[in-house]
Amino acid sequence: MKILITGATGFVGHALIKRILSQGHHAVRAVSRRKHITLPPGLEFAKIPGLEADVDWAAAVSEIDILIHLAARVHVMCDTAVDPLAEFRKINVKGTLNLARQALESGVKRFIFVSSIKVCGNETASGQPFTETCEPTPADPYSVSKLEAERALSALTRDTDMELVTIRPPLVYGPGVKANFLAVLKWLKRGIPLPFGAIYNRRSLVGLDNLADFICTCIEHPAAADEIFLVSDGEDVSTSELLRRTAKAMGFKARLFPVPAWMINAAAKATGKKDMAKRLLGNLQVDISKAQQVLGWNPPFSLDEELAKTAHWFLQEG
Repeated sequence: MKILITGATGFVGHALIKRILSQGHHAVRAVSRRKHITLPPGLEFAKIPGLEADVDWAAAVSEIDILIHLAARVHVMCDTAVDPLAEFRKINVKGTLNLARQALESGVKRFIFVSSIKVCGNETASGQPFTETCEPTPADPYSVSKLEAERALSALTRDTDMELVTIRPPLVYGPGVKANFLAVLKWLKRGIPLPFGAIYNRRSLVGLDNLADFICTCIEHPAAADEIFLVSDGEDVSTSELLRRTAKAMGFKARLFPVPAWMINAAAKATGKKDMAKRLLGNLQVDISKAQQVLGWNPPFSLDEELAKTAHWFLQEG
């Protein structure tokens, strides 16, 4: 069985390759736009010019059984594109569909598409987690493009021999993490007092190694075919609890002081940080019972174990 991974040099891609190799899969082909990359010995490498709809994937998908599509135009906080949705659609919808068509023509047996929990929405009511049957309510161009890609792939693969597996992870953290989670690590290391001591929301996250393990489960499990799955660490935490446990993993103590959520929201709105405040104060929970019941999958690592690996990386390299 030969596996192709797009986005192989990215944050999730690096961890996934290590996990796949550790499970005995050695026929792996990594795809990247970079000219010079470092990969484990023995892996094949295929360079592509980009992810647009006119890219020729014939050589890359030749003799491939399982295709794991990680590559995408990712969500950015300050998008400078004149029409962000059009730019996301170029890569995440049209580019993905182009790849899937060529994979289908080449005889790929299973297409694993890593989407996002954001297709379901940006927040949940407390105690009412997202499930695979939720009515999608994407709230930004990135999540709209991911939902459109899911639907286009479903239509393409329907009544064909190529199986589709769709995975919707929430925030992914681990060694190499960037964006908001990296900022949190920096705040904690500097000992900056943070006004989140009275925030009691509930959020689901997924550690990098847990996500990689779940993707590996979907490579061969027969029950994964043509299904959508949500994935997480299986433990929901508040922002204040996450900060305390992350600081503990780093060997520090989080300096938190209590400020009412409404006051933080007001300040965030006044300073143009409303979206960031929503992520820090709101709820976003996912129910992974389908993955547990259908695939027999449970997160192999606890949240604290995943935080420890993240903290070690940050203190050594981050």
